[in-house]
Amino acid sequence: MTAQTTEPATPAGRRRFTLPSAYTILFALIVLMAIATWLVPAGSYELDADGNPVPGTYHEVPASPQRIIIDSLTAPINGLYGIEDAAGKISYYNTGVLFGAIDVALFIIVIGGFLGVTMRTGAIQAGIGRLVQRLHGRERWMIPILMSVFALGGTTFGMAEESLAFYSLVIAVLVAAGYDTLTGAAVLLLGCGIGVLGSTINPFATGIASGFAGIPISQGFLLRLIILLVCLAAGITFVMRYAARVKRDPAASAVYDMKADNDAHFHLSDEASSAALTGRHKLILSVFGLAFVVMMYGVIPWSDLGIPLPTLWWWFPEMTASFLLFAILIGLLGRMREGELTEAFVDGGRDLLGVALIIGIARGITVIMNNGQITDTVLHWAELALGDVGAAAFSIVMYALFLPLSFLIPSSSGLATVAMPIMAPLASFLGVPQDLVVTAYQSASGLMNLFIPTSAVVMGGLAIARVPYGRYLRWVWPLLAILAGVTVVLLGLAALLL
Repeated sequence: MTAQTTEPATPAGRRRFTLPSAYTILFALIVLMAIATWLVPAGSYELDADGNPVPGTYHEVPASPQRIIIDSLTAPINGLYGIEDAAGKISYYNTGVLFGAIDVALFIIVIGGFLGVTMRTGAIQAGIGRLVQRLHGRERWMIPILMSVFALGGTTFGMAEESLAFYSLVIAVLVAAGYDTLTGAAVLLLGCGIGVLGSTINPFATGIASGFAGIPISQGFLLRLIILLVCLAAGITFVMRYAARVKRDPAASAVYDMKADNDAHFHLSDEASSAALTGRHKLILSVFGLAFVVMMYGVIPWSDLGIPLPTLWWWFPEMTASFLLFAILIGLLGRMREGELTEAFVDGGRDLLGVALIIGIARGITVIMNNGQITDTVLHWAELALGDVGAAAFSIVMYALFLPLSFLIPSSSGLATVAMPIMAPLASFLGVPQDLVVTAYQSASGLMNLFIPTSAVVMGGLAIARVPYGRYLRWVWPLLAILAGVTVVLLGLAALLL
């Protein structure tokens, strides 16, 4: 299908500004930080027994300016596998503790392979197809059910680009039932997006942010679950009310002038709606879900919670190995030959290679700041600026700060890598649980990725649905305001109660 819109084209000879890619933005930040090491005073905090900075102990130290060209170029390399020595300096030639994020990058690649193998079996596609079949004639209930299913994908494994495969089928079914293409696009875009906004165990957002904050992924789970449920309820209500208006009066559609073309374009063929969900598919879907259950069990510190279950103390290396195992199991259950399994795994890993590279580049910013000894100075300035605000105000300020940062750095993984090393210690200084910073970050990032034009999912999904971006933006902004308001209120309440 060829995506078309009716929005006016950019006048000939006139270039429209486009935001640079995340790679360019992050590398530019590396260079800016290298320059900053020549301008910002170097400083340091005293550390406690756990290696955390002690509030009130900041003091200036001799400057350690970074070489703007050489150190900027090597920063992403150190960001992946740099070693921190006893003096706190980071270099790939050091002996000491791993500072680079190679463990996170490998986790991203392996989970990409895991998803690639699962998608290659056709189990997820067949499961969605069967759900669509079962709801034929009851399409009104397809909206809340499918949005919940896609939100489950978003909250557990950051389902986003994968949803693009379902647009044509879901939109065709809803158009045939008397709705419009915007309804179909909203079911997928808002379903997955709200799931990511309320990520509970999403390894690409919650997992990475928790890792750099130094807390288990399970910390803050309840608050994130509440945000997910409340925001999802708001999203479902918003979409269902719009769908009901369109059903009663097609002229109420935001894309009514395109109705004739869209109805013809999304005519549902019998072949397109005849997905077969086999027993093997059901088994694969069960194992797929089990992989995330095992991950959660492995990272939860049961002994610290007083629960008499064995604590495995897993983190990225163990989670990576676990998903590698489940990728192999799913491939075997899908009766893949060795070559097919490895090809699917490599293809899936390749899809997320860019994310893994972003992790290294983003971590390189912290390398420059730490080697230039300005990280603690920035932390000290933030401590002075926010020292008198309460926990609730701090959480809301963090959320407001992450909104523009999410636009500047649309990669959720990259933003977590850049921000958490500073924001998490700042929360500790002010007596605010660090998981609130993680939740504020992922909620802000998730909200922005529901509408920013730099999102491939937003623009790709709308293109498939033949919904002009401007019309989508005018339609969705009230919901965005509701979601932001809900998140701010829940963050504030959590800060007061925790």
